[in-house]
Amino acid sequence: MRPDKSQHSLADDEVRALDQAVNLLTNQACTVGIQRLKNLSVRLQFNRDITEYTRGIVQDVYSGKKSTAQGLEAINKQRSALIKHTLLDQTLLGVGIAAGGMQIAMGGGICYFSAGTLCLGIGAPLMLQGGNNIYENGRNLLSGRSDTQGPIRKVYHSVAKAVGGTEREGNIAYGVVDLAGSAYGAGRLVLKPESWRLFRHIRSDYLYGYQRNTVGGAAIGKVSDVNTLQTLFEYWGADE
Repeated sequence: MRPDKSQHSLADDEVRALDQAVNLLTNQACTVGIQRLKNLSVRLQFNRDITEYTRGIVQDVYSGKKSTAQGLEAINKQRSALIKHTLLDQTLLGVGIAAGGMQIAMGGGICYFSAGTLCLGIGAPLMLQGGNNIYENGRNLLSGRSDTQGPIRKVYHSVAKAVGGTEREGNIAYGVVDLAGSAYGAGRLVLKPESWRLFRHIRSDYLYGYQRNTVGGAAIGKVSDVNTLQTLFEYWGADE
């Protein structure tokens, strides 16, 4: 990584600082590549781009075009951007885990309040979807990856292939079901906590699901929905 030192003399501590900054950026780039770039050729190209970037900065420092401080600032700024990217990924995985828990709770509530009539068609599938989301996001968070596939997603893949599609269509269907479950939860009628009647409940005894959401729960739901939509757009625009 070091150019010909005869171009510009650097103190030993400056050389060490540059080497350390380059190594930290390279390691962070490898972490982001593993987490976000499933395609090996794209990941390798990303790592090459980072290597070329750092080589250019170091070359500028040794040639005198940049001071050591300017070179370190440029390298550290790029590393900070990658760290923020990693932290955002981790936050979204945490949101996915929380959203999966909300799906399980919602599915259980549907089974309970419908006396089982809506359990098989809506409640149980929603709980299975939520459990799968917890599994995938939890494994990704612990392993630092982004490609964990839970058993329910694999069922979607199998169904998609059985009807002549690919895993891509299965992933799209999985995301659509996630969004449909969120929309159903927000729009369904649920009893107000204080409502109690000996006989039939009337319309004023009910609230829409979104009206009972806490601020935190609503925020988690919205962030999760936006992330699901973004993932759907990525799948939709991906090559077959």
